[in-house]
Amino acid sequence: MPARQTPGRSLVTRRAVVDVVRAATLGSYGVTGFTGGPVARSLARLDLAHPGLTVRFGDGVELELDLDVALGVPVAEVARQVDSAIRYALQRTLEVEVRRLIIHVGGLRVAPAGDPPAVVPSGAGVVRPRDLADSGTDVA
Repeated sequence: MPARQTPGRSLVTRRAVVDVVRAATLGSYGVTGFTGGPVARSLARLDLAHPGLTVRFGDGVELELDLDVALGVPVAEVARQVDSAIRYALQRTLEVEVRRLIIHVGGLRVAPAGDPPAVVPSGAGVVRPRDLADSGTDVA
Protein backbone atom coordinates (compact mmCIF):
# COMPACT_ATOMS: atom_id res chain seq x y z
CA MET A 1 0.00 0.00 0.00
CA PRO A 2 1.50 3.38 -0.98
CA ALA A 3 2.25 5.88 1.76
CA ARG A 4 -0.31 8.64 2.18
CA GLN A 5 1.01 11.92 0.86
CA THR A 6 0.83 14.93 3.13
CA PRO A 7 0.49 18.34 1.48
CA GLY A 8 3.19 20.83 2.32
CA ARG A 9 6.35 22.27 0.94
CA SER A 10 10.03 21.71 1.26
CA LEU A 11 12.82 24.21 1.32
CA VAL A 12 16.21 23.48 -0.20
CA THR A 13 18.90 25.82 1.06
CA ARG A 14 21.90 27.05 -0.87
CA ARG A 15 24.12 25.27 1.68
CA ALA A 16 22.44 21.92 0.96
CA VAL A 17 22.99 22.33 -2.78
CA VAL A 18 26.63 23.37 -2.24
CA ASP A 19 27.31 20.37 0.02
CA VAL A 20 25.79 17.87 -2.42
CA VAL A 21 27.55 19.40 -5.45
CA ARG A 22 30.90 19.52 -3.64
CA ALA A 23 30.68 15.87 -2.56
CA ALA A 24 29.61 14.70 -6.03
CA THR A 25 32.35 16.70 -7.75
CA LEU A 26 35.22 15.69 -5.48
CA GLY A 27 34.15 12.06 -5.75
CA SER A 28 34.38 12.14 -9.55
CA TYR A 29 37.21 10.53 -11.49
CA GLY A 30 40.04 12.90 -12.37
CA VAL A 31 39.01 15.87 -10.20
CA THR A 32 41.83 17.02 -7.91
CA GLY A 33 39.99 19.97 -6.39
CA PHE A 34 38.32 23.30 -6.88
CA THR A 35 40.30 26.27 -8.18
CA GLY A 36 40.75 29.10 -5.75
CA GLY A 37 43.47 31.36 -4.48
CA PRO A 38 44.70 31.71 -0.90
CA VAL A 39 42.11 34.37 -0.02
CA ALA A 40 39.25 32.18 -1.28
CA ARG A 41 40.59 29.17 0.65
CA SER A 42 40.79 31.29 3.83
CA LEU A 43 37.19 32.43 3.39
CA ALA A 44 36.16 28.82 2.84
CA ARG A 45 37.71 27.80 6.16
CA LEU A 46 35.60 30.48 7.84
CA ASP A 47 32.57 29.19 5.90
CA LEU A 48 32.09 32.58 4.24
CA ALA A 49 32.67 31.47 0.66
CA HIS A 50 32.83 28.41 -1.55
CA PRO A 51 35.75 28.88 -3.93
CA GLY A 52 35.29 27.38 -7.34
CA LEU A 53 31.53 26.94 -6.99
CA THR A 54 28.74 29.36 -7.87
CA VAL A 55 25.07 28.49 -7.34
CA ARG A 56 22.12 30.46 -8.75
CA PHE A 57 18.45 29.65 -8.23
CA GLY A 58 15.64 30.33 -10.70
CA ASP A 59 13.44 27.89 -12.61
CA GLY A 60 16.09 25.34 -11.74
CA VAL A 61 19.55 25.41 -10.28
CA GLU A 62 22.36 26.97 -12.29
CA LEU A 63 25.87 25.89 -11.34
CA GLU A 64 29.30 27.15 -12.34
CA LEU A 65 32.37 25.14 -11.33
CA ASP A 66 36.08 26.01 -11.51
CA LEU A 67 38.03 22.76 -11.24
CA ASP A 68 41.56 21.42 -11.30
CA VAL A 69 41.90 18.14 -13.15
CA ALA A 70 44.55 15.43 -12.80
CA LEU A 71 47.26 15.60 -15.42
CA GLY A 72 46.99 12.86 -18.02
CA VAL A 73 43.26 12.18 -17.86
CA PRO A 74 40.89 13.24 -20.65
CA VAL A 75 39.42 16.60 -19.60
CA ALA A 76 36.22 16.08 -21.59
CA GLU A 77 35.62 12.73 -19.89
CA VAL A 78 36.17 14.26 -16.45
CA ALA A 79 33.67 17.02 -17.30
CA ARG A 80 31.14 14.43 -18.48
CA GLN A 81 31.64 12.42 -15.26
CA VAL A 82 31.22 15.52 -13.06
CA ASP A 83 28.10 16.56 -14.99
CA SER A 84 26.52 13.15 -14.57
CA ALA A 85 27.45 12.85 -10.88
CA ILE A 86 26.05 16.29 -9.99
CA ARG A 87 22.78 15.86 -11.86
CA TYR A 88 22.22 12.41 -10.33
CA ALA A 89 23.12 13.50 -6.78
CA LEU A 90 20.90 16.59 -6.80
CA GLN A 91 17.96 14.69 -8.27
CA ARG A 92 18.26 11.78 -5.82
CA THR A 93 18.97 13.73 -2.63
CA LEU A 94 17.12 17.03 -3.04
CA GLU A 95 14.81 16.40 -6.03
CA VAL A 96 16.28 19.47 -7.71
CA GLU A 97 16.76 19.77 -11.47
CA VAL A 98 19.92 21.31 -12.86
CA ARG A 99 18.97 23.80 -15.54
CA ARG A 100 22.50 24.80 -16.50
CA LEU A 101 25.94 23.52 -15.55
CA ILE A 102 29.13 25.27 -16.64
CA ILE A 103 32.49 23.66 -15.94
CA HIS A 104 35.74 25.64 -16.20
CA VAL A 105 38.99 23.71 -15.97
CA GLY A 106 41.43 26.08 -14.29
CA GLY A 107 44.47 23.87 -14.39
CA LEU A 108 46.02 20.45 -14.48
CA ARG A 109 47.71 18.94 -11.43
CA VAL A 110 49.82 15.91 -10.92
CA ALA A 111 47.66 13.44 -9.01
CA PRO A 112 48.63 13.00 -5.34
CA ALA A 113 49.61 9.39 -6.09
CA GLY A 114 52.72 10.38 -8.01
CA ASP A 115 54.01 10.92 -11.52
CA PRO A 116 51.77 11.68 -14.50
CA PRO A 117 51.26 8.91 -17.05
CA ALA A 118 53.95 8.74 -19.73
CA VAL A 119 51.50 8.31 -22.63
CA VAL A 120 47.90 9.44 -22.89
CA PRO A 121 45.93 6.61 -24.52
CA SER A 122 44.02 7.30 -27.71
CA GLY A 123 41.52 5.23 -29.59
CA ALA A 124 37.86 4.68 -30.34
CA GLY A 125 36.78 5.64 -26.80
CA VAL A 126 38.15 9.18 -27.06
CA VAL A 127 35.63 11.90 -26.28
CA ARG A 128 35.61 14.68 -28.85
CA PRO A 129 34.76 18.30 -27.91
CA ARG A 130 31.60 18.14 -30.02
CA ASP A 131 30.39 15.08 -28.03
CA LEU A 132 30.40 17.14 -24.85
CA ALA A 133 28.72 20.13 -26.52
CA ASP A 134 25.94 17.86 -27.81
CA SER A 135 25.35 16.58 -24.26
CA GLY A 136 24.18 20.03 -23.08
CA THR A 137 27.13 20.71 -20.77
CA ASP A 138 29.19 23.89 -21.16
CA VAL A 139 32.94 23.43 -20.75
CA ALA A 140 35.27 26.38 -20.95
